Amino acid sequence: MFELKVPTIGESITSAIVGTWQKAVGEVVAEGETVVALDSDKASLDVPSPVSGVLRERLAVEGDEVAIGAVLARIEVGATAEATAEAAPASPAVAPPAAAPSPAAPSQAAPSPAAPAAAPAGPGRPATPSANGPQTGPAARRVAAEKGVDIHELSGSGARGRVLSRDVAAAPAEPPLSPWLSAAPASASAPASASASAPASAERAERAEERVPLTPLRRTIARRLVHAQQTAAMLTTFNEVDLHNVMALRKRYQDAYVKRYGLKLGFMSFFIKAAIEALKAFPAVNAELDDSDSDRPVLVYKRYYNVGVAVSTDRGLMVPVVKDADRLSFAETELAIGELAARGRDGKLKLEDFQDGTFTISNGGVFGSLLSTPILNPPQVAILGMHTIQERPVGVDGQVVLRPMMYLALSYDHRVIDGREAVSFLVRIKELVEAPERILIEV
Repeated sequence: MFELKVPTIGESITSAIVGTWQKAVGEVVAEGETVVALDSDKASLDVPSPVSGVLRERLAVEGDEVAIGAVLARIEVGATAEATAEAAPASPAVAPPAAAPSPAAPSQAAPSPAAPAAAPAGPGRPATPSANGPQTGPAARRVAAEKGVDIHELSGSGARGRVLSRDVAAAPAEPPLSPWLSAAPASASAPASASASAPASAERAERAEERVPLTPLRRTIARRLVHAQQTAAMLTTFNEVDLHNVMALRKRYQDAYVKRYGLKLGFMSFFIKAAIEALKAFPAVNAELDDSDSDRPVLVYKRYYNVGVAVSTDRGLMVPVVKDADRLSFAETELAIGELAARGRDGKLKLEDFQDGTFTISNGGVFGSLLSTPILNPPQVAILGMHTIQERPVGVDGQVVLRPMMYLALSYDHRVIDGREAVSFLVRIKELVEAPERILIEV
């Protein structure tokens, strides 16, 4: 029996979250075939099987946090589908679901009126495990919330009594009102009690809470952002850019561009190209402060240009890196951005996609942000924030005209970059974007 373990993902990564199981218990697995996908604090990782056989046991459920080196599954090496079918009656691959409570004995499942805090979850009250409650995963809690089942009342069929999704699915849905209310004897005071309890029940439903542990990715994002604010002398400078010429250029050549390259010419490639030219003119913005030796910090100037592009995904904000962006054409830049964004949305980014960035661009404008102060992406010392495009009246050649304008924000580490350099860097980007032909002829 081969034990499939959580592989080493990165030097600083100690755990991962079980994402999606690609193979079911009892299913044949070929060598090199993906068995499960893991989510770490930096990237997703497919875990392939190094052997061929049949998956006999899965030791974690989706949503579980597992340590590096922990056993994920057991695979019977060399087993075939025929052998699996013969062994199935004697050795079921999946444990039977926990027995559902008998409808004839509702009093066993009914909580005591003296403990209203343990009232069963209703449709508006998502079930959430308490500190002393059963072990569960996000999938089981989600099913419990949708079905209106109190997860504390269930017996888990998983390892160490863990409540699984199938346990929740097999349990009968609880009535929306507390059992002792529906079973109360008829009396003159019953209508008053029911009417008094109904608003309280509605109030509890409105005030329902759900406690969800932070994923490794979100924990890492939080730690890095707080670290950046606590350690860097962060300052932000602003400017605005007129996109009239860029938009006219895109409109003029868009059809020919799509016909030749098979993709549209976007705005991000203009800003990446402009940023690279500005980084060459102001090398400190492309540097890194190595303060591992607090007595003698060192400024490391990067002679390569790897631009991180912030991508919003279902798992959170990620910043994959366009490597050697200065060597790419406009089409190659757009293709690289599109590929990274697609893999980010599909959860297919790898650890190497996040490494060695020297400068970051964040585009909050796609969500309608008019102005913001982006936070540094350590160990980088600067980040450019793009924002939404708005038509605003501006003065051009002594006349007031409407132009498509965008606010730009540059946050930077004042320990490394002087205010003069930061402002001049941002002005250089403005000049290049407003006259995009200057990017081509490098003036």
